[in-house]
Amino acid sequence: MRHFPPNSLDSKGGKEKDILKEKGSMIVHSDTTVKKHIIKAVPNPEVTERAVRRRFTAEYKLRILKEADACTKQGQLGALLRREGLYSSNLTLWRRQIDEGLVPKKRGPATRTPDPNVRRIAQLEKDTARLTHKLKQAELIIEVQKKVAALLRGLEKMEENS
Repeated sequence: MRHFPPNSLDSKGGKEKDILKEKGSMIVHSDTTVKKHIIKAVPNPEVTERAVRRRFTAEYKLRILKEADACTKQGQLGALLRREGLYSSNLTLWRRQIDEGLVPKKRGPATRTPDPNVRRIAQLEKDTARLTHKLKQAELIIEVQKKVAALLRGLEKMEENS
C-alpha cells in the first residue's frame, strides 16, 4: 500500500482529497466527491520486458560510417555514437563488413547439402521392393498353375481309365 502525506491536495485547490489504493500492478484512483474509479496501469517492476534486438540496414550502416568519417573535432564521434545509441565496436564491425561486401552472415546451424546418392538409393530400394512383390505374386501364380495342370492331368487319366 502506498502512503501519501495526510494533507495531500487534489487539483481543485485542496477541498477534496484523493484516495489511492494499489492493487497488484494497478492503481485505483477514486475521487470522494464523484464516486468514480479511474484505473491507471503501472508496470510490474519485477517483470522485465524482453529486449528487442535492433537490426541495421546496409543504407543506415553506410550513412553512419560516412558521418563517423566526417567527424574531425574531438568529441564529435562520441556525440554521434550517443545520439544513435551505438558503440564504437559497431563501427569496427560495420567497416569489416564493408570489406567483405556488407553481406550479413546467416545465423543458425549450417545447412547440409543433401547427398545426391541418397535420393537415388531410396528410389532404387523402392523399385526393388516393388519388383520383389511382383516376383512373389508371379511365383504364386505359377505354383497355382502347376497344381491346376496336375489336377487336370489326374482327371484326364481318370477319364482314360474309366
